Amino acid sequence: MKIPNSTTCLACGSARLESFYQVSQIPVHSGVLVKSRAEALAFPRGDLELAFCSMCGFIQNRLFAPERLDYSVGYQETQGFSPTFTGWAKRLIQQLIERYGVQEQTVLEIGCGKGEFLAELCQAGKNRGIGIDPGLALEHPSHSGQIQWIGGVYEDHTERTREAQTVLCRHTLEHIAPVGAFIGRIRAAIPPQALLFLEVPDTCRILEEKAFWDIYYEHCSYFTQGSLGRLLRAQGFKVLENRRDYGDQYVLAFARADQANQAFPEENDLEGLNRLVRAFKAAAPAAIQDWRNRLEAWHQAGKRVVLWAASSKSVAFLTSLAVSEEVAYAVDINPYKRGHYLPGSGHPVVGPDDLEQAPPDVVLVMNSIYTEEIRRDLARRGLQPELVPLR
Repeated sequence: MKIPNSTTCLACGSARLESFYQVSQIPVHSGVLVKSRAEALAFPRGDLELAFCSMCGFIQNRLFAPERLDYSVGYQETQGFSPTFTGWAKRLIQQLIERYGVQEQTVLEIGCGKGEFLAELCQAGKNRGIGIDPGLALEHPSHSGQIQWIGGVYEDHTERTREAQTVLCRHTLEHIAPVGAFIGRIRAAIPPQALLFLEVPDTCRILEEKAFWDIYYEHCSYFTQGSLGRLLRAQGFKVLENRRDYGDQYVLAFARADQANQAFPEENDLEGLNRLVRAFKAAAPAAIQDWRNRLEAWHQAGKRVVLWAASSKSVAFLTSLAVSEEVAYAVDINPYKRGHYLPGSGHPVVGPDDLEQAPPDVVLVMNSIYTEEIRRDLARRGLQPELVPLR
């Protein structure tokens, strides 16, 4: 289904959109497993043009074509193999239970992925779960009958929302183009006073750090604390909490189906966001060229450079730079990614145990929050390459 009108803001409907960043012919998926280099190089591509709404602060890819995407069971989005991430997720689950009373309830998760978070929340809070995701495999575990897994998109199962006292939507809203209509659909179906928890990447950090590697085709929608808060209130939610977390990488919003309340001070970000957008527009080309120069210098010096994480960040980094032999391979702790290739660039994916056969000289840490975890992983194997966090 095509976006209704890409010339207007899909959050607030305003026509005050300003384009500020373009990338052509990038892979339409960056979280899939690709089984051969030829398939990776021939992977379907699309164009990206980010536009900023000066009325509400929402940022969208105005060239996004959702009909080109297929979130099949081959999609590998889980971060559950990282101790850093799983530890943080457990703390978040405890907050949901202790601060928001998510226990002995029915919890619906929209875009549940492989279901790790929902399963943990159901076990810790003695909740019943409903997980909806188009990539769910039919053989997904039942978790002792606590959870019903539904393979498909939320729009086809909206009526299940009425059963829930808590609705989760984590790292899914950024994949939705018509975000105003989507949140409105949840609001129309959610029971009175039910809790809605949203978790999305923080766009302020992306703009501040000129992190072009955090911009990719699958993410058609980009939020700040302000734009997410404005969207929720416009659709009839009362925002209880709106904060940045996980090293300021994510925006977390907790809301109830109630009368909208006044914005929090940290949500009044339109003026600052406008400056960030303009600064990113001016500085992004130089940031891209700087990374090309650094990779070329390492390559000329005969150093083996690798990326740690066969992730969307790596795909965006490599395809934005249009580099090839300057990077040897990508490393990932997810065993299901080993032996596959990154879509677009065709770089092979190896596991940490493979590093002894081809030791790296330079490891680019695609997400700096994992730097110490990676350093320990390398040290256990007797490896001490130069670690370079992208942040």
